[in-house]
Amino acid sequence: MAVLHNRVSQQELKKLLYQETTPRTTISFYYYFTINDTLQFRDDLYTNLNALKVFGRIYIATEGINAQVSVPAENVEVFKNYLYSIEPLNGIRLNIAVDEGKSFWVLKIKVRQKIVADGIADPAFSMKKKGNYVNAIQMNKLLQNEDTVVIDMRNHYEYEVGHFEKAIEIPSDTFREQLPMVVEMMQDKKDKNIIMYCTGGIRCEKASAYMLHNGFNNVFHLEGGIINYAKQAKENNIDSKFIGKNFVFDDRLGERITNDIIARCHQCGQPADTHTNCKNEACHLLFIQCNKCAAKFDGCCSEACQTVYNLPIEVQKELRKGIEKGTMVFNKSKQRLRPRLNGKKL
Repeated sequence: MAVLHNRVSQQELKKLLYQETTPRTTISFYYYFTINDTLQFRDDLYTNLNALKVFGRIYIATEGINAQVSVPAENVEVFKNYLYSIEPLNGIRLNIAVDEGKSFWVLKIKVRQKIVADGIADPAFSMKKKGNYVNAIQMNKLLQNEDTVVIDMRNHYEYEVGHFEKAIEIPSDTFREQLPMVVEMMQDKKDKNIIMYCTGGIRCEKASAYMLHNGFNNVFHLEGGIINYAKQAKENNIDSKFIGKNFVFDDRLGERITNDIIARCHQCGQPADTHTNCKNEACHLLFIQCNKCAAKFDGCCSEACQTVYNLPIEVQKELRKGIEKGTMVFNKSKQRLRPRLNGKKL
């Protein structure tokens, strides 16, 4: 019987990835469609993609598929042909990353309740009625209209390093929190042109359907998200109205769209837009750090974490016992929670 999951350690897989000499292409795609047997769909997908040495993270649910993968350049066409052989995915748009690179080092395909957690409990909600797509040219044209409202449906740390000009941030850590918030915030703009966007399109597509469900009239969403916009802007030689860096959920943590640096180091306040995770494994906070502070704090978010990071590994492991980190993200608008070691805050 074929093994349908990875059995090699993460550390060893990452080491093997960086020993590869074959270039890789980072590709993302999603599609809302009904999958009746999610487990069988998942296993078939794993068998075929694993044979092509595809790495990445894929979520399967009865509502569809959401994928971010890294494909050996020599296998991209075979990968595409395989996806297109699955009838609902025939001709699906594939978002090719701006930066090519080694973004994943293992293939993980998980069955979930939804391909993007939304918190929607209303049984009358449907993805069949959603906003109109806009491409890069249409996006730029709509942005010139004073009656256009642009809404960023990403998390605060994504918005911080890059966003469209005049885009409204929905200040939240999760998509499920943003949906009711955006409806409330836009109540006086139900007849405006509302354009929603996100990284690859999956969140803003669902958000556009949710807005229509809640009585909004002129709702659009950016086809393929920021990734596809950047590609189309380059192909059509038009100015990018997205400024800065596009945060991505893989090992790169971002790809540059324009040279503008609009964020600041969370430690010293100097211009910077490089996200990193605190090197202290008991913390692992996601935050922005400049090169100077990275050297000063050994890649840690604080002197306390730096002290722990420089302890012997065995001592660090002992201190980490019993700590549940959860999702640790720097958010300047909220009280910053720190993990505890033996009852003491880091």
